[in-house]
Formats: sequence, structure tokens, C-alpha cells
Amino acid sequence: MRAAWTVLGAAVLAAYPLLVYLGLTRLSVRGVGLLLLAVVLPPHLARALRKGGREHLRAVLPLPIGIGVLLLAAVAIEDHRFILALPVLINAVLLVAFAATLTGPVSMIERFARMQVDTLSAAEVAHCRAATVAWCILFVVNGAVTAVLAVRGPLSFWTAYAGGISYVLIGLLFAAEYVVRKARFRRYGSGLQDRIFARIFPPRRAG
Repeated sequence: MRAAWTVLGAAVLAAYPLLVYLGLTRLSVRGVGLLLLAVVLPPHLARALRKGGREHLRAVLPLPIGIGVLLLAAVAIEDHRFILALPVLINAVLLVAFAATLTGPVSMIERFARMQVDTLSAAEVAHCRAATVAWCILFVVNGAVTAVLAVRGPLSFWTAYAGGISYVLIGLLFAAEYVVRKARFRRYGSGLQDRIFARIFPPRRAG
């Protein structure tokens, strides 16, 4: 059930720009806001309220609370800009989460890396910190562009960026970081992509 809520929440957020575009071109702002409250909020609220300690709630509650506030404001004031602001909120939450780890000894990307490998060299730790900074920059760019388009741009431009271009930028950063990591450190597993990269960047010989 937890996995189902997680997948559903991610799918709804991915489709959010398209849902907004279809809704605002056919329904009232209030109608779209109420519909999105019923569709977007429950998966994230259920994920936040599942069994977990105070630290868990502190980490995951801001997103569903923010979603609820924005959509309720859209319904109450009938201003579509509150609906368009949700991707800005998501980028802000991600920015805070990633940037907060830069003040400590273990960056966000290093946390992910240590889920896959037991030990990291000093150079790999530095790479993880630099990658975390790169993600923070992307969240700032995505949030700022989406905010400007939400306030001043046509709905079609906002939809194209929030529902397409921003995902392309995320994919490019994922791919670029992966290629740089493989080229620099030559750590390979047994997966197909690692076997391919091992041919492109052969493992360094000891000594």
C-alpha cells in the first residue's frame, strides 16, 4: 500500500501541468482547484501520515500542507496563479532539503551514493557535494522560471516548461552526473549500463 501511494503521488505530480492545462481551459478556477484537491492531495497526505516518528513528519509534512494551502487559496480567491504555483513549491521544498545537507558533513547525493556502496573516497565525497550543489541550482532555475511563467506567461508556456522542459533538464542533469561519475571513478556493477560504460571507460589497472 505504501508503495502504491508513493507511485500514485509521483504520477499525479508528473501529470499535474497537463491536468492543470486541461482543467483551466475547460473549467472554472474553483472547479479545477477542488478537483486537484481531491486528486493531488490524498496520496501525499497519506504518505506523510503513515507510521513514522516526529522526524519523519517534519521531513514530509511541508509538501502536502503547502499543496493544500495553495489549492485552497485558488478555490477561495479564484486566482489560477495559486494553482500554477505548485511546481514552484515543489522545487522550493527540494531546494531546502538538498541545500540543508550542504551545511553538514554528508550531502544529499552522498546519502544516495552510500545506499549503493560501502565506502567512498575523498574525491567521490567531493563529487557528491558538487552534484548536490548542481541540483540546488537546477531547483532554483526551475522554480524561478515556473514562477515567472505562472505570474506573467501564457498558460501554454507554463505547461510546456513545467510539464516538459523542466523534466528534460532534470534528465540531462541525471545523465551528465552519471557519465561524469563513471568517467572519473570507474566504479561498475553488473547491470547492462555499467557493462556498456566499462567498455567506454575501462577500469583502471591497479598500480
